Amino acid sequence: MSDAHLSLAPAPPPSPSRGAVIGLALTGVATLATLVALPFAGPAAPAIGLLVLAAVGAVVLDRLGAFHPHPRFGPGNAITLARAGGVAVFAALAVEPELVAGSAGWAAFAFALALLGLDGIDGWLARRHGLASAFGARFDMEVDALLVLVLSALAFGLGKVGAWILAIGLLRYAFVAAGVIVPALARPLPPSARRRALCALQIVALAVLLAPPVVAPGATVLAATALAALTASFAVDVAWLLRRR
Repeated sequence: MSDAHLSLAPAPPPSPSRGAVIGLALTGVATLATLVALPFAGPAAPAIGLLVLAAVGAVVLDRLGAFHPHPRFGPGNAITLARAGGVAVFAALAVEPELVAGSAGWAAFAFALALLGLDGIDGWLARRHGLASAFGARFDMEVDALLVLVLSALAFGLGKVGAWILAIGLLRYAFVAAGVIVPALARPLPPSARRRALCALQIVALAVLLAPPVVAPGATVLAATALAALTASFAVDVAWLLRRR
C-alpha cells in the first residue's frame, strides 16, 4: 500500500490535565529538593510538606475538568501551583520553626513576600492568555488561605505571639464550616477589593512577624491588628449574606 493511502491518526486533543500533571511533577521535584536541602532533624517535617503538596495536587486534578473549560492548564495556574510548593515548604518549617529562628528569619520573610508577589502575577497571566476560569480563581484563593494558615503556625512556633494567632489562619476555614451549618453563609460573595487587600495585608503582617527584629510587644500589636481587621471583614461578609437570606 502506498503512503498516499495511509491515514494518519489524529493528534490527541490538548488536555489541561496533562499540563497539570507536568506542573505537579516539576513542583514536586523543586519542593522535594528544597526540603532535602534544609537541615530538618527528622523526616516528619519534610513528610508534612510533601503531604500538603500531594493534597493540593489531588484537589487540582479532581476539580480541573469541571471548572476549567480551556484546553490548556495555563501559565497562571502553573504559577499558583508553584506558590503551593512554597506553601508546602512553609508547612514543613512550621513543624520545625527553629530552622528560621535568628538571622534565618530574614530568608523566611523574603520568601513569604516573594510568594505574595507571585500572587499578583497568576491572575494577570490567566486573563492575558484568555485562560481565566472559576477553577483558577478558587485555586488562587485556596493557596492564599493555606499560606496564611501555615505562616500563622510558623509565627506561633517561633514564639513571637500566643496560640491565638492561629485564628488568623483558621477564620476562613471556620467561615466555610459555618456555611455547612447555615446554608445562607455558603452562597457566593461578590468580588471585593477589600477582601483582596486584606488577604495581602495578612500575608505581609505574618511575613513581618518572621523577621528577627520583630518581637513582643510589637509582634503582639501587629498580629492583634491583623486579626481584628480580618475579623471585621468576615463580620461584614456574614452580615451581607444573612441580610439576603
